[in-house]
Amino acid sequence: MKHYKPTSNPRRQLTTISYGDHLTVAEPHKALTRGFRRAVGRNNHGRITTRHKGSGHKRLFREIDFMYDKKDIPAIIETVEYDPNRSGFISLVCYKDGERRYVLLPKSLKVGDTILTSATADLKVGNRLQLKNIPVGTFVYNVELKPLGGGKIARSAGNYVEIIAQDAGQTHLKMPSTEVRKVADIAWASIGEVSNDENRLVVIGKAGRSRWMGIRPTVRGTAMNPVDHPYGGGEGRQGRGTRRAKTRWGKPVGKGQKSRRAKKYSNRLIVSRRRVGKKRD
Repeated sequence: MKHYKPTSNPRRQLTTISYGDHLTVAEPHKALTRGFRRAVGRNNHGRITTRHKGSGHKRLFREIDFMYDKKDIPAIIETVEYDPNRSGFISLVCYKDGERRYVLLPKSLKVGDTILTSATADLKVGNRLQLKNIPVGTFVYNVELKPLGGGKIARSAGNYVEIIAQDAGQTHLKMPSTEVRKVADIAWASIGEVSNDENRLVVIGKAGRSRWMGIRPTVRGTAMNPVDHPYGGGEGRQGRGTRRAKTRWGKPVGKGQKSRRAKKYSNRLIVSRRRVGKKRD
């Protein structure tokens, strides 16, 4: 982590990642980039569906390969790069047939290392296999929810999923949220954990840096009027005044409240619900 001299109050706490110690190039591979317009919390009608999103620095999109559909062809890691659209680092890999693609970089791999996607690949960091071929206790990342559906689980910085059981065509995975979930054992996963695990230690430090990231200000419910929020109103500072935490629309939220739909399609795949609160490990 990079710390700064306390030349101002925000800078006293501010920390950033020492990118110079990790990255090998400054510019992305142009053939695998494109421009895009961020949704900034709006749906296809232009209405705000997620609050507190907007503005932020312009970003260039990197086309990341989550499918890994080039089987049994080894690839060499050529670069370690920053991607503004995700918290983990990415790598440009060159396959033996000459094709280049961007992939998520696992922790501990460096330029010159080789990765392989194969049903018979070695149990080595960066290699990609079917879950049934990975032993219990192994950490994996970029895991498919459905076979050949592309990696969906454990893709952000420092994340991983632990394989805790193999049973009747299903693999039991312990998710980063502590939930235990079943996934078909013919789905694919990569060995290891996502790079840049220091990302969780970053202190934003000042409001302006949040705006650069595209995060707009959040107003506390208790600071609003009664018409705007269930916590609003009152003289001076007031407590919540309700038994359970809720949103401005009265829906239960946070602090251990259960908000999962009772008839969600994946309920049958959940072995153990996630634990909530500070002591969930």
